[in-house]
Amino acid sequence: MNDRKIVVVTGAAGFIGSQVVCRLLEQGHRVRGTVRDPNKTKELAHLRQLPGAAERLELARADLLEPGAFDEVVSGADFVLHTASPYVIDVKDPQKDLVDPALKGTLNVLESCGHAPGVKRVVLTSSVAAITDEPEPGHVLTERDWNTKSSLERNPYWFSKVMAERAASGFVEEHRPAWDLVVINPFIVIGPSLSPGVNQSNQLFVDLLKGTYPGVMNLVWGFVDVRDVAEAHVRAMQVPTAKGRYLCANQNVNMRELVELLAQRGYSGYALPSRGLDCALGDYAVKMMSYLQPKGVGVYLRTNVGRIPLFDNTKIRRDLGIEFRDVHQTILETMDDLKKWGHLGRHDP
Repeated sequence: MNDRKIVVVTGAAGFIGSQVVCRLLEQGHRVRGTVRDPNKTKELAHLRQLPGAAERLELARADLLEPGAFDEVVSGADFVLHTASPYVIDVKDPQKDLVDPALKGTLNVLESCGHAPGVKRVVLTSSVAAITDEPEPGHVLTERDWNTKSSLERNPYWFSKVMAERAASGFVEEHRPAWDLVVINPFIVIGPSLSPGVNQSNQLFVDLLKGTYPGVMNLVWGFVDVRDVAEAHVRAMQVPTAKGRYLCANQNVNMRELVELLAQRGYSGYALPSRGLDCALGDYAVKMMSYLQPKGVGVYLRTNVGRIPLFDNTKIRRDLGIEFRDVHQTILETMDDLKKWGHLGRHDP
């Protein structure tokens, strides 16, 4: 697959989408990014200021829920990278706020690609959420695993990712389009942001410093750098033999390890949790307290406290040649970035 192609990136202003656009521009591609409103100068400044954007970046409006909204956008494109999808844990209406945009949005994009003869490959941003929402003890997750437990009531965000990826696979099986589909399934995506907003994953660090957590819980997170995720998308587009799903995960970090790292690196003046809840009794206490939390947070705690997400990232390293950044360095760069954007607030001297 030759370089310097026309590449469509949906959700171009998002945390992952922005980094994908940046990487594509670095490689000299012409990029057509979709956003909710291309006239929002302030919100899109970080994209327009990227090197190469003035010459090779076009931003277009496209609504995920509007049939045919992507027809014109994907016309003439060689590749489509579909990163647009809501990432929110607590919502009022899971069907309307999560499932519909993820599911209908994905199908709308794929249907538009079906009308565009030049499209060679579609890369879909899925998630570990489509693989599991409750890691089983001792089970090593791979691309063969599917999350079969989530629903509108139980971890609805996870359910939305399952529904969207299943629908995409079903679309390809039914319609046999000229293009092929490659899926990226990232774990928890962290790292420096190109825009001033704080995304759901990086909010975890903000909450740690704000004292949101009552103690050090028995939680383990599989982190991956957003720049590595962006690189995975671009390589999934470029490598001719790329096929199927790719579990994009780097390394596990538990909450105690994370808190100790931050304390050692100058963040002890913030309200880092200190009470030890990372034990059997603590697990029980956290699960009981989870019923006092917003519904989405509560369900997440009950399905993840005390569980370790084991995974095998052999396929993405072998097929796409991804070499993951050091996760501790990513965490520290994330903290520097959050501080730069003013998200960490004040702390004790």
